[in-house]
Amino acid sequence: MIKLKKNESRGHAAWEWLNTFHSFSFGEYYNPDMIHFGPLRVLNDDTVAAGNGFGMHPHKDMEIITYVTAGEIEHQDSMGNREIIRRNEVQKMSAGKGIMHSEMNPSQEHEVKLFQTWIIPNQKGLLPYYEMKKFSEEDKLNVLYKIAAPDGADEAVYISQDAYMYVSVMETGKQIVHKILPGRGIYLHVVYGTVNIGGTKASAGDAILVENETGITITSSEKAEFLLFDVKMDFMG
Repeated sequence: MIKLKKNESRGHAAWEWLNTFHSFSFGEYYNPDMIHFGPLRVLNDDTVAAGNGFGMHPHKDMEIITYVTAGEIEHQDSMGNREIIRRNEVQKMSAGKGIMHSEMNPSQEHEVKLFQTWIIPNQKGLLPYYEMKKFSEEDKLNVLYKIAAPDGADEAVYISQDAYMYVSVMETGKQIVHKILPGRGIYLHVVYGTVNIGGTKASAGDAILVENETGITITSSEKAEFLLFDVKMDFMG
């Protein structure tokens, strides 16, 4: 089964300092058909205005992954971590039994664009943990580049769940083949450009959901960037 989720179906909220789109039920946006996809619980597409951001606030029992597409965001947390995340960097924070953190745009001139992902962990009450990894634009060119994994393999950040997060920038006319193991699903979100899976075309803000398939071939009719999640649908959480 291959299903298209259009950009227009996402939840949306906007203030002077934040423009955000929600792929799953979040805040005041509720869609009973989009509570989660396997353990993938949140995929927020955020644009934060210059000099603004999310002040110190709590999280608990969630694997939180931040991926910046333009600009930079400054992270601080109650574990003493303070770091600026830019494009081609991924940050993971295991909230575990409880943590406080803030995410602020340190620029006084430029907005920052980022995706924040929440993945439900395989157990509650874990010790909070912070990790960040850097890579290059070339690393993700015309491949699925793994940035988060349960085993932390291939220099990916470690997450406590049977879920993998990939990023890719595909050039026009290229294709990527991805095998899907039994019991797993694929959630692909397009950042920009257009991609196609099995005749289903998705553009910026759209998502393609794949279940009960043995594999997919992703093609691009124009340069495109996307996020891809490979998750166990019958997950422990």
